[in-house]
Amino acid sequence: MSTALPKLTANYIGRFAPSPSGPLHFGSLVAAVGSFLQAKSQQGKWLLRIEDIDTPRVQAGADSAIMHTLEAFGLYWDDTVIYQSQRLARYQQVFNDLQQRGVLYGCQCSRRDISLAGGIYTGRCATLQLTTEPLAWRLKAQDVSTQFNDLIFGTQQIASTLAQEDYILKRRDGLFSYQFVVVIDDMDQQITEVIRGADLLSMTTRQQHLFSLLGQSAPRYGHLPLAVSSPGQKLSKQNHASALSQWPLQHSLGAALHLLGHPVPNTLSAAPVTEILAWALQHWQLAQVPVTTEIHCSAFA
Repeated sequence: MSTALPKLTANYIGRFAPSPSGPLHFGSLVAAVGSFLQAKSQQGKWLLRIEDIDTPRVQAGADSAIMHTLEAFGLYWDDTVIYQSQRLARYQQVFNDLQQRGVLYGCQCSRRDISLAGGIYTGRCATLQLTTEPLAWRLKAQDVSTQFNDLIFGTQQIASTLAQEDYILKRRDGLFSYQFVVVIDDMDQQITEVIRGADLLSMTTRQQHLFSLLGQSAPRYGHLPLAVSSPGQKLSKQNHASALSQWPLQHSLGAALHLLGHPVPNTLSAAPVTEILAWALQHWQLAQVPVTTEIHCSAFA
């Protein structure tokens, strides 16, 4: 079976953006495989971005380990790998622009304050005109839509209290937030479609709004089901999900494809991962991905 990938076209640019807080686990493999197959089925580019903006969580050497694991599964990326930690000047530039436009404000509320108020920030500091650091800096988000069209889930309605919450762009410790930098990265890399885990589904309209605020069109979004060890408990580094090195490559790749609605034929169950991936590429259909936010997969916990 041929393992050659289709010729690249500039019309589609997708990405996989792992956090280097530990080795790649099964939940991340599902997102990597889904985004890779969607990009390559469209003859597009698949970019790799290392999302190391949350520096206290970064584990030394995790980025290299993640890349080696992706290569072992035949998931080869296009172009240069981007590190968020090397783009701080760019994030600051955009932050300064938004600040000058008057759409940000300083906030002194702690997580405890917000928790005691019901868990959703209510704009308590919006009119206080705080300037003395340390402050968190929030975006005035009252114009954020509560609805968007997902490539997998269809029309999605997000609770207005969440969609229109004034969220943080820069934290009290001086670090930029994921919600902020991911939009700048996708904008600068000209990402046309984002295929990612369903845990980020509710954040989509926020990101679409920020694209609009920056004068750019947002990419299309599709959200894949999460591999969970129990309801609401996704496989993640924070939840100590096991590294993929514990299982044969064919087993892990086959399980990821099964979760994505593309079960591998028995005749290929022991084949090299390059053959399994080539089969998956020939048969990939986004419409076959299960329309559910979670799928139980405790074997990889």
